[in-house]
Amino acid sequence: MSNKKRKPIVAVVGRPNVGKSTLFNALAGEKISIVKDTPGITRDRIYADVTWLDNAFTMIDTGGIEPDSNDIILSQMREQAQLAIDTADVILFMVDVKQGLVDADFRVADMLRRSKKPVVLVVNKVDSFAKFGNDVYEFYNLGIGEPFPISSVNKLGFGEMLDEVIKHFPTGYGAEEEDDRIRVAIVGKPNVGKSSLINKMLGENRLIVSDIAGTTRDAVDTDVTYNGRDYVFIDTAGLRRKNKIKEDLEHYMIVRTVGAVERADVVVLVIDATEGVTEQDAKIAGIAHDRGKAVIIAVNKWDALEKDDKTIYRFTEKVRNVLSFMQYAEIIFISAKTGQRMPKLFETIDMVSENHAMRVQTGVLNEIMAEAVAMQQPPTDKGKRLRLYYITQASVKPPTFVIFVNDKELMHFSYTRYIENQIRQTFGFKGTPLRFIIRERKDSDK
Repeated sequence: MSNKKRKPIVAVVGRPNVGKSTLFNALAGEKISIVKDTPGITRDRIYADVTWLDNAFTMIDTGGIEPDSNDIILSQMREQAQLAIDTADVILFMVDVKQGLVDADFRVADMLRRSKKPVVLVVNKVDSFAKFGNDVYEFYNLGIGEPFPISSVNKLGFGEMLDEVIKHFPTGYGAEEEDDRIRVAIVGKPNVGKSSLINKMLGENRLIVSDIAGTTRDAVDTDVTYNGRDYVFIDTAGLRRKNKIKEDLEHYMIVRTVGAVERADVVVLVIDATEGVTEQDAKIAGIAHDRGKAVIIAVNKWDALEKDDKTIYRFTEKVRNVLSFMQYAEIIFISAKTGQRMPKLFETIDMVSENHAMRVQTGVLNEIMAEAVAMQQPPTDKGKRLRLYYITQASVKPPTFVIFVNDKELMHFSYTRYIENQIRQTFGFKGTPLRFIIRERKDSDK
């Protein structure tokens, strides 16, 4: 039984300079993901985790627009709107009270209205309601409902806006998903063979719909039954955009990936054996890591490689190097074309999914910790020694542990890593990240 709440996705659409990134930064606080360390994509963050009154959701920026000429802005906004319609549960359409209503806003509003997806219209830069209050009313003309005035810079009006956003979340969101099928997202750069892989698993070509514009996200959820078990595969191959600028394509791919990963338990990152592992692969892997998902790295087109007895070892080493932040990921060498190791892929999915949801008894954890501390003394600083009192597992998917210590500052990253390795030695936890929360408890609290 999965107790995973799938977080709703809110996508932001709007012309250049209406203040999307300011809103992001204001709502996201300081949590910036791994993706920021990887060069490329946009200067601002692409996705942010937001919590409002116990509702957690993921906010996605659908893309930067080059303010070049009006037609280019319009066509790029249409791309953005389409991406939002494909990926999001709620769309936040942002306009700017100071620029007023613009033709592009009307065109995009039409698209959003026709999509039948819930849209919240947000009028930004309303720094004073007295001064701009009346200008907000003109946005009723867009025909997508009530405009919500906010000021991203001064963080005004956020409450009303967020209340409206969460009203539109599909029902059953805080509820636990009844569905206990394993949800698998197949992610990776364009043309590494994601669709061929799903087609091979299905034994038929069902994913060819991807070229039709406006294919909705749900159309690429594919049910697969293998050896009597049911799986849902979430494909990010999705819509191919012709002649898109490279940057745009990359942004597009990241947004689709965040959308798919958010809804999955297990992420299969497909890498092209003939190209080797790249920065772009690392960026996609970072999203899965950041989201705490179970991860399998499937090296595809393995049949196309000249091999000797060291090839697997060398390739594995390269992958481990480039994806050094996820040593836990399982690596499997496959060929979607020939079907090489398909049964092994399903076995691996089952295994990492089980590990992702594994619970360890508190008693056993404390024995492991006591033994670890006895083998390697905790660090000291200025004569004060770190003491570990107690460890317990707080949650699963991913397995998350709380360690109570006398002084958080003394609990260095390296010692947490050491404890993690001891736990992994006993339980394996292959394919899943482990999270550790360090809490302080003074000696007197005991």
